[in-house]
Amino acid sequence: MTSVFVLTGVNAVSAETLESALAKAYGNNPNLNAQRAGVRAADENIAQAKAGYRPQITATADVGRTYTQYDSRGPGNPFTREPNAPEGQQLTPRGYGLEATQMIFDGFRTDNSVRRAESNVLASREDLTTVEQNTLFSTASAYMNVLRDTAILDLQRNNVEVIDEQLRQTRDRFNVGEVTRTDVAQAESRLAAARSQASQAEANLRASIAQYRQFVGVEPQQLAPGRPLDKLTPRNVNDALKSALNEHPAIKAAQHAVDAAEFQVKIAQGALAPQVGVRASVGQRFAVRGTPNDEQFAASAVASVSVPIYEGGQAYAATRQAKEQAGQAQLQADWVRDQVRAAVLSSWGALEAARAQIEAAQAQIDAAETALSGVREEARVGQRTTLDVLNAQQELLTARVNLIQAQRDRVVGSYSLVQAMGRLNSRVLGLAVNHYNPKIHYEQVKDLWIGLTTPDGR
Repeated sequence: MTSVFVLTGVNAVSAETLESALAKAYGNNPNLNAQRAGVRAADENIAQAKAGYRPQITATADVGRTYTQYDSRGPGNPFTREPNAPEGQQLTPRGYGLEATQMIFDGFRTDNSVRRAESNVLASREDLTTVEQNTLFSTASAYMNVLRDTAILDLQRNNVEVIDEQLRQTRDRFNVGEVTRTDVAQAESRLAAARSQASQAEANLRASIAQYRQFVGVEPQQLAPGRPLDKLTPRNVNDALKSALNEHPAIKAAQHAVDAAEFQVKIAQGALAPQVGVRASVGQRFAVRGTPNDEQFAASAVASVSVPIYEGGQAYAATRQAKEQAGQAQLQADWVRDQVRAAVLSSWGALEAARAQIEAAQAQIDAAETALSGVREEARVGQRTTLDVLNAQQELLTARVNLIQAQRDRVVGSYSLVQAMGRLNSRVLGLAVNHYNPKIHYEQVKDLWIGLTTPDGR
């Protein structure tokens, strides 16, 4: 009897393939799209940092109302007001102006802020690649889990039918006195256990379908066999380690974080440098000297130099703090590199084990099928008991389940290894998608001076 395996037995033109499921996840996964939005938000830090190069312009305007009361009494009579003397005056002082400030030198803080923002943008892109890898791997794993659990459920249901038939035959033999009540009870017990295993397999399949829906965005229909990424896996573990240490996005992101932390040290040190700037202003005022028709125009341009002497130690503390954070970032980069190395070795070992398990499980199935056939023949002539037949059937079922699990692990293990090497992305896999390019948004916003609308129109 031939069982249904993960990698064989399905051939439908309209079936969903692993590659198409990966393409759907690449375009529709909310977590991946959220990370892309985060990268676009990080791009705006470039424009914010470049604001230090640009003038700050402020327009002002004011208007008010004043009332002045006069006390006009004659010098000879302090109690009598002079004839025709005004009692008071109402004015509307008002004005408008424009002021522009331009920083000339700020201790290279703006330069280093721009470089830090650029390093953070590069790190965010690598983080996006990491999320893309995780999403594609989770999708591949969910896809293979659905295939595995579907095949196991078919086996468990078939096992229920086989044991149910075995129970019927045992009862017939009991009725003619060939076996005892114990044989019938053993068959009934195995049937109950088989039904329980089938129910558990059905629950596992539901859980896998839910996980598939989470990553792909749609319910799985008819899934085609999954194939391992043998063409992307190296010949030996040393090549895999070399590729991972040179290409893994998590390592690159950590290195960019180190660069950003080092620029932060320079930014903190810049607070101790002289500040040179220019300020220019123009203004027009009315009714400023006590007469309604009075006007005043003023314009000025001032160059200023500010040299910090002592600011309470805040700048020194910030510099020391930034240096410690830079050291922390370097240690974290070393830790990420060790994690990647461990992931490659673990994935390589798991993939090799899955390959060996497939061969062993296939040999186990062949032997179990032969054993079951022999036990059944021997049971017909009274040399084997019903329990022997049930045990042989269970061994064959276990062997077939082991093969399905090993085939699933073989495919998922290859994706895990490619992910550990840092190559599990849409371009390397050749997915039929519109590949997201974070550089497009970066070029659109990095030099914008004004504007509230995002490049996509929001």
